[in-house]
Amino acid sequence: MTLELTDPNPVSGAQEILTPEALAFVEALHAKFAGRRDELLAARAGRREEIAQTGRLDFLPETRHVRESEWTVAPAPDALRDRRVEMTGPAVPAKMAINALNSGAKVWLADMEDAACPTWPNVVSSIINLRDGARGTLSFTNEDGREYRLRTDAPLAVVVTRPRGWHMDEAHVLIDGRRAVGGLVDFGLHFFHLAQLLIDNGHGPYYYLPKMESHLEARLWNDVFTFAQAELGIPHGTIRATMLIETIPAAFQMEEILYELREHAAGLNAGRWDYLFSVIKYFRDAGPDFVLVDRGDITMRAPFMRAYTELLVKTCHQRGAYAMGGMAAFIPSRDPEVNAAAFEKVRSDKTREAGDGFDGSWVAHPGLVEVCQEVFDGVLGDRPNQLDRLREDVSVTGADLLDVRSAPGSNTETGLRNNLYVALAYTAVWLSGNGAVAIHNQMEDAATAEISRSQVWQLISNQSVLADTGQPVTRELVATLLEEEAERLRGEVPAETFERYYVPAKALIADLCLDEGFVDFLTLPAYEQVI
Repeated sequence: MTLELTDPNPVSGAQEILTPEALAFVEALHAKFAGRRDELLAARAGRREEIAQTGRLDFLPETRHVRESEWTVAPAPDALRDRRVEMTGPAVPAKMAINALNSGAKVWLADMEDAACPTWPNVVSSIINLRDGARGTLSFTNEDGREYRLRTDAPLAVVVTRPRGWHMDEAHVLIDGRRAVGGLVDFGLHFFHLAQLLIDNGHGPYYYLPKMESHLEARLWNDVFTFAQAELGIPHGTIRATMLIETIPAAFQMEEILYELREHAAGLNAGRWDYLFSVIKYFRDAGPDFVLVDRGDITMRAPFMRAYTELLVKTCHQRGAYAMGGMAAFIPSRDPEVNAAAFEKVRSDKTREAGDGFDGSWVAHPGLVEVCQEVFDGVLGDRPNQLDRLREDVSVTGADLLDVRSAPGSNTETGLRNNLYVALAYTAVWLSGNGAVAIHNQMEDAATAEISRSQVWQLISNQSVLADTGQPVTRELVATLLEEEAERLRGEVPAETFERYYVPAKALIADLCLDEGFVDFLTLPAYEQVI
């Protein structure tokens, strides 16, 4: 097996990360696990085809013994016992990493996935920034002379790194002429350079695992962890991982996913946009019963979303794992009225989560840390978590998880336009190399673009009728509205920026929304344009 770098020096300091020893470790991970990754991706396609034929999904009969037997995950390390507020965001640029570490949150989800565009410089710079953050040396000087440094007057956030999902490859690392697995590159470089450093600091190495669709994919990550620890002489079980339950198949395998990773598991997380995107993807040809109303109408209080989140809390606490809530994406505004309304929504959402038994939740901006902490402080008090809330009152069936028509709302031209605007605006900025994008006072990542473009595709596919105009959603209508939203964006950005990024983004969104076939991930064709 031969590893080749197509760009061995993408950023200053890359040679400290892309060392022969680190690359040999990445190569060893691929030799042992890349083939299984390929098999599991093929199994996803087979599972989707089966659902297309049956229109059904349920808990697995072959793993009933896991759900009915007594077991718990390994006890959490001290650094992860209190996770009441978690800041999320990319590890690049360094200024954002410093702000996240300094935010006052208990945890920082350092994102190399949905909130990061995986250009090769971004990937390598993320590892550099995370290493320097762990060393306490991370700093940044802005063009205007402002300096950003790590605070010394209060604890820094504990870092939990999110590598790319199993579906993404890395074009700049070739192994026997084939692209490497993005998640193995991210994990391998991070673990090789930071594992012992984080152990010495008393908090790590910890990971968030995205986009999993089965317990077998969780088993693969567990085997990767076991192998990596043995290779580097790290005690077994040092790694701790929190899994994102952000696909509909994974919602039916929460216990099995925890079981497979039980020696390394720290908890599960409940998101929203990726989960809804997955519902559309898996049930895209199941007819109007699975057509979602405008995404702005789908709150976490919708019955099928309540079923998902309450099942997650119950599952986690019965197995000794932490239940983490979803994102508050609002970015504080200069308009006090906008802020007041948004903060009230954030407070209401976090109050629901804390009341349901979640142990903590996510925010996308340091300005939201205080309100989230205040809500969870009110429920937790001096306790670090509420693992003792077993939620034995919760009973969720497969039908409850799939009852998407229980969400109140409708499909409107306003919602359709908003989806096209957001998908186009986000994709354009992603193509410029930035995965965390501010749109309408919200910090958006790839999940927002995915639900937006997939919902447009679903409306066309089902010939849905808009409630406010009475128009059927056709390809012609969508093409017209996309053109209009593109023109609106043309007036909001510099002309050179529009031509360079928004024009190709518009073509990509048009393909994804108007083609009869459904592309599994927007970021796959977008990545080809980035590289």
